[in-house]
Amino acid sequence: MRTTYHHISVLTTELMAHLPRVAGGTYLDCTCGGGGHSLAILQNVANCRLIAIDRDQAAVQATSDRLNAYSSQLELWHGNFSNFTPPENMKFAGIIADLGISSYQIDQSDRGFSFRHEASLDMRMDQTQELTASDIVNHWQEVDLANLIYQYGEERLSRRIAHQIVKHRPIKTTTALADLIYHAVPYSYRHGAIHPATRTFQALRIAVNGELTALERWLTQAPDWLITEGRILVISFHSLEDRLIKQSFRQDSRLKVITKKPIVPTEAEIMANPRARSAKLRVAERISVSPI
Repeated sequence: MRTTYHHISVLTTELMAHLPRVAGGTYLDCTCGGGGHSLAILQNVANCRLIAIDRDQAAVQATSDRLNAYSSQLELWHGNFSNFTPPENMKFAGIIADLGISSYQIDQSDRGFSFRHEASLDMRMDQTQELTASDIVNHWQEVDLANLIYQYGEERLSRRIAHQIVKHRPIKTTTALADLIYHAVPYSYRHGAIHPATRTFQALRIAVNGELTALERWLTQAPDWLITEGRILVISFHSLEDRLIKQSFRQDSRLKVITKKPIVPTEAEIMANPRARSAKLRVAERISVSPI
């Protein structure tokens, strides 16, 4: 029996307010998740065509189920958006990407994304890939592990945490890793705004899924897929992603930045969906290219 895919799309109203509505145009949703943003596009842009991508097969299936009424306008693609290549001569009026991990992935205990559930150290968005969090935790050298936690988790106690991880190998479950980290840090560090394992889990997830590498590659490619005055809209959830998007948009001669500062959720949206609190939306527009 298939578990129902549940995910609440964030900043949908704000995203649609900045998305060009070109009747009969083609759009690209690079991280369709449960299909929420895709549905909003199909409902609000007359006679449009949409290509929806996700690296999680469960998300692709959920989008297919949810958007069944629009199947004639919809094309689904399972894979990493950084590996996508549009059909020849296809240009998009709008390209969107929601980089957050889905509620479904967090809440599925066997996926290993959350330390709230005991599970194997997996963290793969695409479950067909080989590398898991367990491979990193139990086999990487201590210095490499410390650098990973510092770079991708922005964790100042990365060396202390990496040392304790290596000392207590093998570590088999999410809860065992979280408990180890909890006791590896000073007492005063255990009672901050977030659990002391949060940043380490973020770092592992980013590394397992190659998230920043994929994002950087995609940001160099996607502007070429836009029509003139087409827009690229990206929702991020942590500072590493947001910084990369901000710099890429500003430095790209093909784009004009629309959002000088990121758009964030309203208090009402955060109250309705607390997981939206760290979301940031940035928008850029394709400028015309003069003939050579």
